[in-house]
Amino acid sequence: MKKSQFSWRMTPLCVLLGSVWATSAWAASVAVAAQAPALAANAAAQPALMHAKLWPSGLDSNPYLVSEKLDGVRAFWDGQSLRFRSGLPIAAPDWFIAGLPKTPLDGELWLGRGRFDELSGTVRKKLPLEAEWRQLRYMIFDLPGASGSFAERAQRINALLAEAHQPWLQAVTQTRISNAISLQTLLKQTVKTGGEGLVLHRANALWSPGRSDALFKLKPMPDDEARVLAHLPGKGRHAGRLGALLLALPDGRQFALGTGFSDAQRADPPPVGATVTYRYRDRTPRGVPRFASFLRVQPQ
Repeated sequence: MKKSQFSWRMTPLCVLLGSVWATSAWAASVAVAAQAPALAANAAAQPALMHAKLWPSGLDSNPYLVSEKLDGVRAFWDGQSLRFRSGLPIAAPDWFIAGLPKTPLDGELWLGRGRFDELSGTVRKKLPLEAEWRQLRYMIFDLPGASGSFAERAQRINALLAEAHQPWLQAVTQTRISNAISLQTLLKQTVKTGGEGLVLHRANALWSPGRSDALFKLKPMPDDEARVLAHLPGKGRHAGRLGALLLALPDGRQFALGTGFSDAQRADPPPVGATVTYRYRDRTPRGVPRFASFLRVQPQ
């Protein structure tokens, strides 16, 4: 039997005080202090990429190009090396790297709808397995740092990949949606057939790193990401294993995420410093996710 990797050494004050919220403050301060050098180095290594905001209700979709939000792993090619968005290298096979152009690319490694866990296992291996990599595709949706509008960059992507002539190197399809009814219809069709949602990128937008007002994601239930600060111990049926993750939002606000975990994940939770994705219904007045549920760990 595999021994649980969950350790009470991370949160001894909770055992003494018997309070989850007391643990939160203590564990967060200890975890942040211990992880600060590594997190700072990791942040410095992160590539400058565009990141989507949530689609606001009532915004006109006509100026945007729309594509499917792929359930894949973000991968940045700088012309020489392939990296996760954390900046850490992806161990891809030599033939895969050799087939990429010298132009920087931004996209998703993708196996298909509903196959994220299988994909994550493939791309996180230190020694890539050729049979597994032959199944996936690198789906390109932007050219980091390139000039011109997004519509112009999308055309250049098509030309660039046609020249590369690799069957596993493909452009994400971009379409125009004229009105809100058509947008919702497309969203429902995409989700019904196993897709995650949609991405909307303003056609005339110049490339700009960071979370952009020109790039949005639209899903039936929104999701977001946060960094793990600490493991909070469980009570009752979860005694002796994970009760919740103490998470930090990008703006520094913290909250505890306690639902959505399997028994295996509670016994062996995402490590401190990892980035996790969670779903939520809406946000409180102070911006904290409401009815949040764990979705997955992002490959690092």
